[in-house]
Amino acid sequence: MGRGPPAVLAVWMLLLSLAQANFAPHFFDNGAGSTNGNMALFSLPEDTPVGSLVYTLNGTDPEGDPVSYHISFNPSARSVFSVDPNLGNITLIEELDREREDEIEAIISISDGLNLVAQKVTILVTDANDEAPRFIQEPYVVQVPEDTPSGTSIARVRAVDRDTGSAGSVTYFLKNPHSSKFSVDRHSGVLRLQAGASLDYEKARAHSITVVAKDGGGKLRGADVVLSATATVTVNVEDVQDMAPVFVGTPYYGYVYEDTLPGSEVLTVVAMDGDRGKPNRVVYSLVNGSDGAFEINETSGAISVMQSPSQLRREVYELHVQVTEVSSAGTPAAQAMVPVTIRIVDLNNHPPTFYGESGPQNRFELSMYEHPPQGEILRGLKITVNDSDQGANAKFNLRLVGPGGIFRVVPQTVLNEAQVTIIVENSAAIDFEKSKVLTFKLLAIEVNTPEKFSSTADVVIQLLDTNDNVPKFTSHYYIARIPENAPGGSNVLAVTAVDPDTGPWGEVKYSIYGSGADLFLIHPSSGIIYTQPWASLDAEATARYNFYVKAEDMEGRYSLAEVFITLVDVNDHYPQFGKSVQEKTMVLGTPVKIEATDHDAEEPNNVVDYSITRAEPANVFDINAHTGEIWLKNSIQSLDALHNITPNGDRTWSLEVQARDRGSPSFSTKALLKIDIVDTEMLSRSPMAAFLMQTKDNPMKAVGVLAGIMAIIVAITVLISTATFWRNKKSNKVQPVRRVLRKRPSPAPRSIRIEWLKFRRTKAADKFVLKEAPPNENCNNNSRGSTPPRQAPAPPPPPSAAPSTGQAPWTVPTISGSLAPQQPQPVAKRKAVGSPVQSALVSELRQKFEKKNIHSKAYF
Repeated sequence: MGRGPPAVLAVWMLLLSLAQANFAPHFFDNGAGSTNGNMALFSLPEDTPVGSLVYTLNGTDPEGDPVSYHISFNPSARSVFSVDPNLGNITLIEELDREREDEIEAIISISDGLNLVAQKVTILVTDANDEAPRFIQEPYVVQVPEDTPSGTSIARVRAVDRDTGSAGSVTYFLKNPHSSKFSVDRHSGVLRLQAGASLDYEKARAHSITVVAKDGGGKLRGADVVLSATATVTVNVEDVQDMAPVFVGTPYYGYVYEDTLPGSEVLTVVAMDGDRGKPNRVVYSLVNGSDGAFEINETSGAISVMQSPSQLRREVYELHVQVTEVSSAGTPAAQAMVPVTIRIVDLNNHPPTFYGESGPQNRFELSMYEHPPQGEILRGLKITVNDSDQGANAKFNLRLVGPGGIFRVVPQTVLNEAQVTIIVENSAAIDFEKSKVLTFKLLAIEVNTPEKFSSTADVVIQLLDTNDNVPKFTSHYYIARIPENAPGGSNVLAVTAVDPDTGPWGEVKYSIYGSGADLFLIHPSSGIIYTQPWASLDAEATARYNFYVKAEDMEGRYSLAEVFITLVDVNDHYPQFGKSVQEKTMVLGTPVKIEATDHDAEEPNNVVDYSITRAEPANVFDINAHTGEIWLKNSIQSLDALHNITPNGDRTWSLEVQARDRGSPSFSTKALLKIDIVDTEMLSRSPMAAFLMQTKDNPMKAVGVLAGIMAIIVAITVLISTATFWRNKKSNKVQPVRRVLRKRPSPAPRSIRIEWLKFRRTKAADKFVLKEAPPNENCNNNSRGSTPPRQAPAPPPPPSAAPSTGQAPWTVPTISGSLAPQQPQPVAKRKAVGSPVQSALVSELRQKFEKKNIHSKAYF
């Protein structure tokens, strides 16, 4: 009992500490694929745009306290994301690159202000197709022997793509497979010589191949993309020993002078391996004909005399020099042989002399085609140079004097005699269009003699033309104008194309094609474009034509130019009125308008001016020359003023209006215009007159208005009947619809029939007369003598029209029928016939109704 209070106190302290405890907040774990929670198994494509909202941290606090979110990164890593501390929205702030960093480690935390819970998360960066294939081990240069069999692998290219999946797979193909001797394996990148293809060092020493590496494609920023890269493979063709050696500068002539010392060099023969890529070493030897008097240096090819000239038994020695290739293994290979002629001559008393096939010659001519291959020998020139002296006196140099860099001469140093060879150095400079004749001087001058004897020979080369030029037009486009009334076969323009080539190659043939060329022809030789013989041009139908002209030489080389042809409008259309006789109604103070159209294509041919050529009476109307509006002269302000200048008081006036265009020559057309004039005051007094005036030129408008009103009345009747039916049905008592007719205290209804009277050519006011039909026997009509004429309802008749008071009665054509009687009103007695204007309008409306009825076969 003594320990009871301390125990109770301890219990209360424990309960108090539990009441004051605050539990830590925690994240929601929504699993993989969720975009909110604790970023568990979260992945992000590497092409996600910077600034995108990629995730939302989501958690809660057990006590319901507000929480805040934070994200941090390793100090050595980039801060890739930022987070809104209140909402938990995570935004990408750094660009991702899976190839550089495929995982991002971050620490996310949630805090309620007292407790902070943090956890480490790993965000996977998924791949996007953002890396193009990249060739490695560039540049690709391979050496391939020219005798390599077709189908042999010659090289391998390799490209890598750092992307994954199909985006990282690489396939290979050639950019121009059809024009190549090579093929590539699409998977391995191995280059092979195609089946049936062969290499030839003498034709092409190198080949360039463009290989394309393409990945398998993939997504990049939402789009399917395929990336590729190219590499160039240079295939150098290696020469192999398949050609015999060739002597240069043949034939060979040498001279031994009378003072030549034994051991002196007579001449040198030059041979080279026909395989220029890797030539073999050659050695020279004398086969026969020397009789021990001459020897040849096996390395240089220099032939030397070994005896004194006085000991030589013959004047001419015919030697045979053999050249032999020595392979890399040191064994003899291909051989060639050439004859060498050596003459024995005396002292230096002759200059060098040029010889042709028929003897000494100082002018040599040759015809050759322009642009020969570089390195080609001018084989048409048979030139031999000779110095009849012996030994050093017969040694001289050769050179060409003239335009430099075009040709070179071989040999450049001659002993006694040599065949002169001229070789092409610059093929582009040998151009027939620039110079038809090339002239050089071949100079031979002694080297080691005090006399320095020399001689020259003219070399004249007549160039022959080849078809190396394309015909070219003097302009890229041609513009022409031709009147539309030009007869068929008229010349339009001439086009000119020039081909610098001569002969048949320089002849140009012209042709035209294109959608606009149907109406035109071109002379194939002169280039004159003219219209088809049957062509009829019309600027109103087609004002412009466009087509192409082609200039072609005999081998199909061609160029194009564009032709634009514009038809010049000719005033070939008259102005046309809608009708040659027109009727118009003019309200006093308002103009009427007459129009004419001119179908010409251009101004001023289609601009129409109007004028009044005749009027009855004159000086009543004015016309706007540009618009065709007609109005009364300013001096006429009322119908009374108009009547004063019209002796017979007629209200219809006739005008002859002329429409004239502004073309040259000018055409004109006339139309007769009949004008009825009414007063605005009269129209304001009578709504019916105003309505008829508005619908005079369009009677169907009046019919449409009447039909519309009838449709409205029918619709109202249907609505009332329907409402009555539903009201009775609601009260469960269907009652018949009854119409109660109350008899008015008025005279019995009477039937009025208005008949049309025939037109009588009198004054305009009396053209039409209206008469009432005889009384209907089935109706109780009032006496005509005691009751004034009833006023017809204005179209459309209102449901409850009040009788007009103080107005003149006005009737319109109607269908015969019964009219509900109205209470007679005390009105002033009028004439039986209405006003002249009303009668004229009614008559005109009736005539138009009758025309419509005749056409449609319908009757009222």
